[in-house]
Amino acid sequence: MPNNSDSNIAVADALTLILHNQHALAAAIEEVAVWLSANGVAVVANNAVMAMETLDTNAIAITDAIMRIRQS
Repeated sequence: MPNNSDSNIAVADALTLILHNQHALAAAIEEVAVWLSANGVAVVANNAVMAMETLDTNAIAITDAIMRIRQS
């Protein structure tokens, strides 16, 4: 892979999105823990779904960034 600015930007963007995914996973796990202690299903389910939507959205962008890196 050539060492050029566009590739560096794509790598940085992908890594940032991966970090966001980690935050989303942590939020979902935290919500499950809250549910276990409070036994409240509806709110936890909604928060977990929102976290999973973040993962899905970022997965598309990560895939696009990886394709850009591979094509450079």
